Amino acid sequence: MDNNETMDYRSELEETKRGLREVTLMIEQSQGELTKITQRNAAISSHLQQVQKKDVEITDLKMAYDSALDVQQRLFVMRGQLEKLQNDKNHLEKYQVILENIGSGEVSASIVSSPASAAKSQMAGIEMIVNAQEAERQRLSRQMHDGPAQALSNFILQTEIAMRLLDIDPVQAKDELGNLKSSAMTTFQKVRNFIFELRPMMLDDLGLIPTLRKYSEAFKEQASLDVSVTVTGTERRLEPYLEVMVFRAVQELLGNSSRHSQSTTVKVQIDLGNDLVRVSVEDNGKGFDPETLKESTNLGLKLIRERAEMLGGNFEIDSAPGSGARISFSVPSKV
Repeated sequence: MDNNETMDYRSELEETKRGLREVTLMIEQSQGELTKITQRNAAISSHLQQVQKKDVEITDLKMAYDSALDVQQRLFVMRGQLEKLQNDKNHLEKYQVILENIGSGEVSASIVSSPASAAKSQMAGIEMIVNAQEAERQRLSRQMHDGPAQALSNFILQTEIAMRLLDIDPVQAKDELGNLKSSAMTTFQKVRNFIFELRPMMLDDLGLIPTLRKYSEAFKEQASLDVSVTVTGTERRLEPYLEVMVFRAVQELLGNSSRHSQSTTVKVQIDLGNDLVRVSVEDNGKGFDPETLKESTNLGLKLIRERAEMLGGNFEIDSAPGSGARISFSVPSKV
């Protein structure tokens, strides 16, 4: 390692240590803020329970419930922020170890030949994963706030209205309760969908293939797409990290076909070979020029490529404007 490379890696190491100190301080501050919001949430929840027992105006009840929702939303966001900071800290600690190993010579000759660029390349991959995770959290947070959270606020008002109509107009009260039941069933389904997107429990219980089949059926109904899943090879359980990686990749690719490609059919093919797991998702949509991905701000396909290559696999795009798209990747089935 020449003097310039030594200076590069030492400068990068010092910058990493500084970033690690800043993240650690932010974690401590966020934990303190989280404690305050948790206490605030408990106080507002107690106040809301007291208000519900009293004969108050509907507007006052709505204000109390909106305050509770606001605090719960802040609590949700703060927990997500703290989780992101913890992830950032873990990644920086791993990056620091990589740089220290470079300095001590405990790396391969190929990495030593360009230590700073190799370390920065790994950090770029880490940043891409973190940014994608944060974007997904923000999307789910908005959906929860605009969907189920607002619906729950309306449930309180509908219940209060129905209770006050019982003595005045029982027929209308019954209609209100019927509307409330319909809204509750719709919201319950939305919550179940959110939970499935966050982490389908059957992925842990039954494995990748049953979960993908179930997800594709649900996605077919929600997106009005003709989705088919074909599995070849020996159907079996894979390593947990690999099942999560493949499921998230297929989830992202189905979402892209629904949101961007204007397709009507999507074919998911999975080959569970002895040494490799091969996955392809093909749609009949409008297609795109793969070169445009270099300038795209969408992290989905970039993240799939990054994860596949990190696991020792590969990633391919076969698409052109007006010709649909076929995205495929493969990863080793065994470490």
